[in-house]
Amino acid sequence: MQKSNHDTLSETPDESTSDILVMGETLIDFIPDRPGTLSTVETFHRRAGGAPANVAVRLAELDLSPWFWTRIGDDEFGSFLHQTLTDNGLTDRFMIRDDTRSTALAFVSHDHDADRQFNFYRTKTADIKFDEMTIPDSILKDVSWVIFGGICLSDESARAAMFDVVERAQENDCTVIFDPNARPELWDSPDEFARVCRDACNIADIIKATPEDLTAAEFDYNDTTCLLDALVDLGPHTVFITRGKTGAVARATDDAPWGVAEVAHEGYSVNVVDTTGAGDAFLAGAVCGLIDECTLSETLSFANATAAITTTKQGAIDASVSRKAIEQIRTN
Repeated sequence: MQKSNHDTLSETPDESTSDILVMGETLIDFIPDRPGTLSTVETFHRRAGGAPANVAVRLAELDLSPWFWTRIGDDEFGSFLHQTLTDNGLTDRFMIRDDTRSTALAFVSHDHDADRQFNFYRTKTADIKFDEMTIPDSILKDVSWVIFGGICLSDESARAAMFDVVERAQENDCTVIFDPNARPELWDSPDEFARVCRDACNIADIIKATPEDLTAAEFDYNDTTCLLDALVDLGPHTVFITRGKTGAVARATDDAPWGVAEVAHEGYSVNVVDTTGAGDAFLAGAVCGLIDECTLSETLSFANATAAITTTKQGAIDASVSRKAIEQIRTN
C-alpha cells in the first residue's frame, strides 16, 4: 500500500470488517450560538462535521459501522476529529493524518428557520490530497456499498482518487451512492461543478440530492417529477430528492433490486434547532433501509425519521440516533 512520506496510518492492528465504505472529508464545523450572519455572531461552538463523516457516524449508530476513508491534519483539530469519530464507533484504519497540511474548517451561519450557510477555510488542507492506493482491491472485494460526495470532487487530485476507487468498486459489483452536496464557493466555476456532478451521477447506482444541489448542477426544472426523470436518465436505478421540512421523494427503476416504485413522504414534525447534517442522516437512514431490504416507501419513512432526529440539537453529530428512536418517531 502506497502512502506519502508525510501520511500516518493507524498503527493499531485492525481485524474489523465492514460491508460499507464511506469516503470523503471530515472537518471542523464552527456552529454559531444564535442565528445571524457571520459578521454579527460572536460565539461559535466547535463540532465535528463533513458530510461523509456525518453519514459514517450515523451508519455506525444504526449498527452498520462502515470503513471511513478520510484525511485530516496532524494538528489539534485533527486529533479532535480522530477522537470524535472513533468514540462514535468508527475504526481508524483509513483515517489518514498528514503532518504537512492542516485540517479543514467551516464556519456555519443560520437563519431563524435553522437553514444554514457555510464559509470554508480549505486552502491546501489535508482533505484534498487523497491517494487512491490507500483503498486496496481486497477491501473493495469485501464491501457491497460505496458512498461518496461532491465536496472532495472540487479538487482535481482528490477527484481522480475518488473516481478511481468508484470504478474499482463497480468492477467488484459494489452499489455506488453519490450525494452532490453542492458548495459553489469551493469550485472554480459553476460549469465545472455541473460537469463533474453529472459525471458522478453517470457512474452512480443511487443518488441522494436536494433541489438546490440539482439547480447548481444546471438541472433547470422546477417540477420534482422532471428532476427525477432527468436524474434517472443519467443512469442511476434509484434517486432520492430531499425537500427539507416538506419531506422527500424517491424513484426506483426496473434495474433496482428493491423493485420499481415512486413514492413521497411528507416528513416528521420536530422542534428544529439546527439542520446541519440532516441530509447526511437521511442518506444513512436510506442506506440502512435498503440494506434491511425494506420497500422504497418504508425506506423513505425511515430516512426522514433519521433526519428529523438530528435537527433537534446543534451540530451534525451531537444529536445521536438509534433504531428505537427512529421507530418512536415513525409510530407517533
